[in-house]
Amino acid sequence: MNRLQYETSPYLWQHRENPVDWYAWGDEAFEKARAEDKPILLSVGYSACHWCHVMAHESFEHAPTAQMMNDLFINIKVDREERPDVDDIYMQAVQTLTGQGGWPMTVFLLPDGRPFYGGTYFPREPRFNMPAFRQVLVGVSEAYQKRRAEVEQSAQALTETLDRDVLGIGGEASALNADLLDAAARGILRNFDSQRGGFGSAPKFPQPMNLEFLLRTYARSGDTEALRAVTFTLTQMARGGIYDQIGGGFHRYSVDAIWLVPHFEKMLYDNAQLSRVYLHAWQITSDPFFRRIAEDVYDYLLREMTSAEGAFYSTTDADSEGEEGKFFVWYQEDLYDLLDEADADLAVEYWGATPGGNFEGANILHVPNEDAVIADRLDLTEAALLERLAVIKDTLFAARTQRVHPGLDDKILTAWNGMLLASLAEAARVLDRDDYRAAAVRSGEFLLREMWAEDGRLLRTYKDGEAKLNAYLEDYANLIDGLLELYQTTFAEGWFTAARALADHVLAHFAAEDGGFFDTSDDHEALIVRPRNVQDNATPSGSAMMTRQLLRLAAYTGEARYEQAAVGALRLLTEALRQYPQAFGESLSAVDMLVSGQQEVAIVGPVDDDRTQALLCVVRDVYRPNTITALAETDAGSVMTIPLLNDRLMRGSTPTVYVCRNFACAMPVTTPDAMRGLLRSLRDTHPL
Repeated sequence: MNRLQYETSPYLWQHRENPVDWYAWGDEAFEKARAEDKPILLSVGYSACHWCHVMAHESFEHAPTAQMMNDLFINIKVDREERPDVDDIYMQAVQTLTGQGGWPMTVFLLPDGRPFYGGTYFPREPRFNMPAFRQVLVGVSEAYQKRRAEVEQSAQALTETLDRDVLGIGGEASALNADLLDAAARGILRNFDSQRGGFGSAPKFPQPMNLEFLLRTYARSGDTEALRAVTFTLTQMARGGIYDQIGGGFHRYSVDAIWLVPHFEKMLYDNAQLSRVYLHAWQITSDPFFRRIAEDVYDYLLREMTSAEGAFYSTTDADSEGEEGKFFVWYQEDLYDLLDEADADLAVEYWGATPGGNFEGANILHVPNEDAVIADRLDLTEAALLERLAVIKDTLFAARTQRVHPGLDDKILTAWNGMLLASLAEAARVLDRDDYRAAAVRSGEFLLREMWAEDGRLLRTYKDGEAKLNAYLEDYANLIDGLLELYQTTFAEGWFTAARALADHVLAHFAAEDGGFFDTSDDHEALIVRPRNVQDNATPSGSAMMTRQLLRLAAYTGEARYEQAAVGALRLLTEALRQYPQAFGESLSAVDMLVSGQQEVAIVGPVDDDRTQALLCVVRDVYRPNTITALAETDAGSVMTIPLLNDRLMRGSTPTVYVCRNFACAMPVTTPDAMRGLLRSLRDTHPL
């Protein structure tokens, strides 16, 4: 019997009609394996994964293969987005065994969960220098039945490897300094592709955590090389096929080095992070191109990825009608069928469409020339060019909506929603967009109402009115980030109070004895190891994101315990940050916050007073990654919800600002110019 019909994950539901006797992850499967003395076949993937679909069609829907799986194994299917702990543990096992990883992930386990063999995609028939999946099934089963002692020994050795301290040798807090940050930036920039943008060669991933760290490097030290690497990369990505030129939003990654051919799935986490990087690039450069891309991404997310409750869906698939990218590509004749000749000529030239195409006979739209070149060629201003293109885009977008859409994974994940909440809330105040503000508030209300249980714990996933599964460190950390950003946009203290309560829960239930954090709480299901992933992957490390939030809470509250916990976690990474900076962008941003020190801005004045808004604009108009803001609408007392506001008074009836560092404040001022001067004067390095 296939038990996935009882699950809510769209990925698991995709497999509910397979002839495989699938179990979801849980005690039932392991008890069955022990009772029948069978090994476990663990298959891990996600709904937007192209090769997951390929393996499902080739093997899991193939009756003879499914029968062999049922006869020889207890089969478990896991959605990696719901269970990142399971995914992380067994992906490390596969990488240890094979030197590589990816999805679909196929791992063979003893009945107690210890892994002994694994890989990723296996074809139904031998190809790509890989054995047929059924050959693997037979070989693994025979090894389990006939060489049990050897298999047990292998599983034990592999499990012990997974359980070793992944952090290496920590250093002293004094090693978290500007020299470390400068060396890390140089290390990342050594891999910068100055010709095509990005880092390394094909396949190319956006790496938003590293881009954000390089923007911080520029803000801290004025390193123009760091800024150029970011702005050039952002430009090349937004002009490439990795960006949906018609509908907005970024695809997962580029299979080539020039950002042209993507894997076409769209992930909420990529777009949440990249929208924020483009927003910050606009703050630094004032280049309207970066603002336009940021707004296009936000508008795409609000239009296509928003649930009826105001939360945000997880992913859209790469495939439609069984073909990768079919929804997104265009034949040149499509453009001439839909547009008048002059507009079609412009579309063909601007987006590089050719009769032969650049992807299986069709065209992935991209922007091979700068706008100024096209505008000059057509004797148009750039503004006029963009106006014409906007009309053309609307026509093409309307036509595209009539196509069969890629599949939507409509589960709601706390961590990814927290990422977008943070980005959207910040964009609302920076861009003065009331629609973004309303969407952020609605999202925040949903997350606190539906994903925060009465016992203080967060839940991981929500679908069809049901929230379930213990949340992970990344869920707490990203939601706290979103709540603190939402507080700074609305100044409704409830957002801050919730963020602080969640942080206290993390300190009570996720902290490790050595000062770092586990990815799972102390009351989480016991797995073969307790995962503790400190490196960034496609999303920031939960530990890294948490340290940055703890530093912000330390500045808001003056409570040393928050900073001590953050420093304790970062201290463990000092050698790793030096040796492998490209894997620790979010941790490096936390170190930057620690080293640079935070500017604490406390404003007293009615929020709807134009003079108060003028003071707030000083903070919002410039990229200030290490500045926090609090606001009291009337004179503050001695015990405020946000201690940064304690005893702050207006000068007479004039809105007043206090600019502080480590709760040591300059004299209060009342004008934007005086406030700018104070912010400039407090940029000295923060001593540890």
